[in-house]
Amino acid sequence: MNFVKTVLLMGLLTGLFVWVGDMLGGRSGMIIALVLAAGMNLLSYWFSDKIVLAMYRAQPVDPVSAPRLYAIVERLARRRNLPTPRVYVIADPAPNAFATGRNPQHAVVAVTEGIVRLLSEEELEGVIAHELSHVANRDMLIGAIAATMAGALMILARIFAYSTFFFGGGRDERDGGGLGALFMVILAPIAALLIQLAISRSREYQADASAAELTGNPLGLARALAKLQHGNEMVPMEAQPATAHMFTVSPLTGGGILSLFSTHPPIEDRIARLQRMAMG
Repeated sequence: MNFVKTVLLMGLLTGLFVWVGDMLGGRSGMIIALVLAAGMNLLSYWFSDKIVLAMYRAQPVDPVSAPRLYAIVERLARRRNLPTPRVYVIADPAPNAFATGRNPQHAVVAVTEGIVRLLSEEELEGVIAHELSHVANRDMLIGAIAATMAGALMILARIFAYSTFFFGGGRDERDGGGLGALFMVILAPIAALLIQLAISRSREYQADASAAELTGNPLGLARALAKLQHGNEMVPMEAQPATAHMFTVSPLTGGGILSLFSTHPPIEDRIARLQRMAMG
């Protein structure tokens, strides 16, 4: 179900980009915006592991330096028919984890010192399974495509806004010029961002479900999520907003209207779904 939802959301995002691109910039403007956004996101996608690991000063570990952690990663990767990813530890007391890498052959699983101390064996296993599911489901690629579409639309909107402001340009009213086009300049990027975030939330639900199937223990991950939420409230992580979507639970706090712009579903909903899985 989450896979179908992702496909539908990706289709909606693509359709929004094509429609607004044609209305505001025509085919040439749309191609320019897509090329610019693709270039930026391809660089991020290709070097994401190196960028993020350096950002959080993560250090590699092996079976000798982190036997418990490495054994869990190796065991679950074998069970999921994945190459064993590189394993890193971040010197941060906030409990969290993430996976990155452009494909399973270049995957990385990174965990904080806080999560290793906080979680039991089966809880940590649930979190690692969640991250390996992101790797197996190619969520980095899906996220990069979604970011490219949303980024291209935002670039297109800015190009149109600047050309209108400085040159009084734009297309005629029938093609979306004037007030209607300016209206789209404001709302279309917001719509694209919301769709992109909805895709991210859908992938989190899917990774939870895949992890529960991999471990055969949905409640282990459910307990881990509850602990991670409480742990991050007690010890907030100094995380960059641009990388928040990568973590098992969002390291950024905030509720209310800010939840609309969250890269993660509410923890309560994720736990409830896992509990329903456990009940069969």
